[in-house]
Amino acid sequence: MFKKSGIAVFFVFSISLWVLAGPVSAARDSGTFISVTTGRRPVVSHNIQQAKQGAISDALGAAVQNALSDLLTARVLASSLDFLYSEILSRPSDFIIAYRSLSEIEHKNAILVAIESRVNLELLGKALTDAKILDAGKDKPKIMFFISEKTPSDDIPRHWWGKDPVSAASLSEETIIAKMIRNRFIPVGTGPKHPDASFYNITFGSLNDIDAARSLGREMKADMIIFGEAVSSLATNRMGEEKTFDAQILLDAYDVNTGEKILSSKVQAVAKSNTDEDGHNQALVKAADLSAADLAEKINSYWSRNLSKEQSFDLKLTGDHFLPRFIALKQRLNNIPEIVSILQKEMGSGSALVQILYKGKPSRFADAVMLKTFDSFGLEITEVTDSLVIIRFIEKEKEDAHQGPALPPEEKKVQP
Repeated sequence: MFKKSGIAVFFVFSISLWVLAGPVSAARDSGTFISVTTGRRPVVSHNIQQAKQGAISDALGAAVQNALSDLLTARVLASSLDFLYSEILSRPSDFIIAYRSLSEIEHKNAILVAIESRVNLELLGKALTDAKILDAGKDKPKIMFFISEKTPSDDIPRHWWGKDPVSAASLSEETIIAKMIRNRFIPVGTGPKHPDASFYNITFGSLNDIDAARSLGREMKADMIIFGEAVSSLATNRMGEEKTFDAQILLDAYDVNTGEKILSSKVQAVAKSNTDEDGHNQALVKAADLSAADLAEKINSYWSRNLSKEQSFDLKLTGDHFLPRFIALKQRLNNIPEIVSILQKEMGSGSALVQILYKGKPSRFADAVMLKTFDSFGLEITEVTDSLVIIRFIEKEKEDAHQGPALPPEEKKVQP
């Protein structure tokens, strides 16, 4: 733990407002984001307790902000500021499981605190998901995997699709999917019960029927499929009594709609073992780890370019008290960085039609607009297609004023 004099120096040169506060440390642990943050509040009218509570509140706000930075990409965070500040950062203590004070000092007529807090990632994630910020539409695609696997002991490759699927699981596919999930990609059609292609009237002509795989991927609402094979073999070289095993994974990614081959990945790994089964498995897992890392890098690059493609579509606006609300919304639209241009096509007393040139799909535009908040009215999106988005201005529901202090009672938050 820091000495008080050291903390004072750190605070004086580093902290003034909680929005600038950063973590001394931060970590994830099974649904909890653990963060050490700082807070500072001046003492007004000799009210030290009020300054202390304010400093703690600021530190908790910094912890939630750090958790948001861990959950969201910089691009998504920047485009969601309206929602984040109005719905989450305005009440950070709602997302705190527990906190404890590491140090409290008075310095230059201000209270300085260092707080270790635990942010509830499940609750925070739900709020972001409900707002369509932390969802499939974020900066990651939905992916369906078709990866066969063969070792010398297998008569035919292990696979789950096609006319004669092999019940044995593909260790390579399971490992790659687990790694991709940790990297926040969104696999679909996975699990112990894979989708039955015949239910969708899809027939695989062979194990390598990519068109059928794309059709099944579309049914699963995937953006792309990963198709390929993992193969392991006994190497000629040895290290003493231990055998050496080679594994190679060859994968291609295809756009489910266009059939375009998006990218290819080829990796190889070596393992050594005294037993064949353990050696093949070790080599396959090593190769799968490398494959997942290679896929993540290449898909991220491709998907970023894909999201940046400019698309033109119409935006129709309707509703009561139309003109002032239209002006207010248009001002907010000008602050969305992905909007390239807004061209007004039609204008009436209760409706308008504008053309939007946007770096992304209309559905992503709709999600971005829904994050915009207004004091006197709300927005209802009634239709989203590839060529049209319809938004209606609605009356804002009255909410009860938030009662009680911004910081919950300390005894409910401090861990023993």
